[in-house]
Amino acid sequence: MKPKEGDKIRINTGGEAEVLRKLGEGGQGVVFEVAYSGKNYALKWYHKPASDKFYDNLKSNIEKGAPDGHFLWPLFLTAKDQDGCFGYLMELRDPAYREFGDFLLAKTSFKTVGAMIEAAIHICAGFRMLHTKGFSYQDLNDGNFFINPENGNVLICDNDNVAPYGDNTGILGKCRYMAPEVVRGEKRPDIRSDSFSLAVILFMLFFNNHPLEGARVSQCACMTEKNEKELYGNKPLFIYDPKDKSNRPVPGIHTNVLNLWGQYPQYVRDMFCKVFSQESLRDPEIRITEKQWIEDMLLPLRHDRIICPACHHEIFIEPISTFVCGDCRRPIHQLPRLKVGKYSVAPCAGKWVHGYITENNGQLMNVRAQFVESKKTPGLFGLKNLTERKWMLTTKSGSTRDIAPGEAAPMLVGNQLAFGNGFTAEIA
Repeated sequence: MKPKEGDKIRINTGGEAEVLRKLGEGGQGVVFEVAYSGKNYALKWYHKPASDKFYDNLKSNIEKGAPDGHFLWPLFLTAKDQDGCFGYLMELRDPAYREFGDFLLAKTSFKTVGAMIEAAIHICAGFRMLHTKGFSYQDLNDGNFFINPENGNVLICDNDNVAPYGDNTGILGKCRYMAPEVVRGEKRPDIRSDSFSLAVILFMLFFNNHPLEGARVSQCACMTEKNEKELYGNKPLFIYDPKDKSNRPVPGIHTNVLNLWGQYPQYVRDMFCKVFSQESLRDPEIRITEKQWIEDMLLPLRHDRIICPACHHEIFIEPISTFVCGDCRRPIHQLPRLKVGKYSVAPCAGKWVHGYITENNGQLMNVRAQFVESKKTPGLFGLKNLTERKWMLTTKSGSTRDIAPGEAAPMLVGNQLAFGNGFTAEIA
């Protein structure tokens, strides 16, 4: 029986949760705000009884805890009612976060392109941690994410679908997001099928179009189960497959991807052509991992993003002497870049520099510095020290001085910055 306002729901670990109000409802269940043990939570209550295996898996996930802070993870499990139905408690979602579907339907949009890139990094980092902990997601789709449009922070929800690698909860997923081998019924969802679903999510995030839905889908009068199996399972074809143009985006229908595909650097297009190649569609073992997405595409996008000084649009500058803005067609001269090891970061007012650059510690989100632009001389940048330790600046002439916390070091060619931890950056 579905709970209603004022009902008391018994929690397995002790006490009762009081139902305060309904928050939303979907095909699998309904979500309420509840009060439990002096704090408000979200309660997801299932419409129908689930198998003992599903219930036990959910209980096990609660005991193990969330992989990291990206996840709206189950916290408390309820007792079953007389019909065998139950639910679980999780943290309430901050209302600043919007459903991923709202972005796809243009009900909301990212404040900046930079925020969208951060969202992609958060999604990949979250799933990398999930897989590192030995889990697979099993039902990855556009309904699994809440994203803050201001900064790209991400919350991953519906984590009742998560199971240890090799186990299966009986959930296959949505056909449009399922790996071809799962659509065909040859395999159950696992980490490799998660990798395919993640690639679909990333493509939709950047281009607002499904990577397999071009001319062939537009020619399909009715999307029957048979047609779905053919398009997503038996004969999937990337809309920008370099060897087969039969599924290209259709003008007037697939406007978003037609407008956006050419605006990203070649390495972005190459990554998607690789992950949706016929070889990768057929062989799950060669699919791109979360680490590869982050290192080979998302961090370079973060590093190459600048603001065009002429039209003030966000663009991606390539490391060549003279670059032409794709929006206003004005030439942009290459600015001195911050170079540390394999990383090369173009300056842009307000852009953060993180711990993986200044400390080589793998921290993707920990901010350690920020680019600032001179108010007197537009186009002249500095790097502001946001740490608690002094940096050492060595100029091209060989003179040195400290850069105290809160102070900015000039981004001039030939300068070097020692971050006080054994790592040094070159301005070049």
